[in-house]
Amino acid sequence: MSIRILLADDHKIMRQGLRTLLETNPDMEVIAEAENGPTTVRLARELSPDVVIMDIGMPGLNGVEATRRIVDKSPGIKVVALSMHTDRQFVAEMLKAGALAYLPKGCDFDELTLAINTILADQFYLSPEIVGVVVEDYVRHLKESNYLALSTLTPREREVLRLLAEGKNTNQIASELQVSTKTVSSHRQRLMNKLDLHNLADVTRYAIRAGLILLEP
Repeated sequence: MSIRILLADDHKIMRQGLRTLLETNPDMEVIAEAENGPTTVRLARELSPDVVIMDIGMPGLNGVEATRRIVDKSPGIKVVALSMHTDRQFVAEMLKAGALAYLPKGCDFDELTLAINTILADQFYLSPEIVGVVVEDYVRHLKESNYLALSTLTPREREVLRLLAEGKNTNQIASELQVSTKTVSSHRQRLMNKLDLHNLADVTRYAIRAGLILLEP
């Protein structure tokens, strides 16, 4: 049984080129084309394609919102984002909207075919160029999250956090910082409350993620 595909792109020549390439594959059938967002959503609802190949910059309704509406109403329809935009904002928004694959328009046709087959197996497919964008965005958000949480700690609380994560007990920390054990316990409780940590294992994991301590090689 053929894979039924809906093409969504506001450039007719792009749709015609994709249709010609896709229909060289006997397992694929282009059942319709759409030149704007509203038409894409309507045709997806009426025809229930297996796959929608979606551009982002379309008139009437952009590809992000069109994808969101299609997936919300028909989660069985798989969306491949095929766009000239490769910056992290567009990639993140399309993936959040429900697209399972993202490729730049400069990709090879073989890669598009691979992406279609991959998402039909309920897996994600990201072009190598896009993988770098997604990983960079993830790392950036992780760093920002850790930084924002750490910024709520006082310098002394950060110091206590680091020493706790290094395995030192209350007495050892009190001796090193030349404060009372009661003061150390107070700092410890406050920092754990601020960071929503519940035990020493949580403290250690957090300190590693935040870069306060390094694991031995």
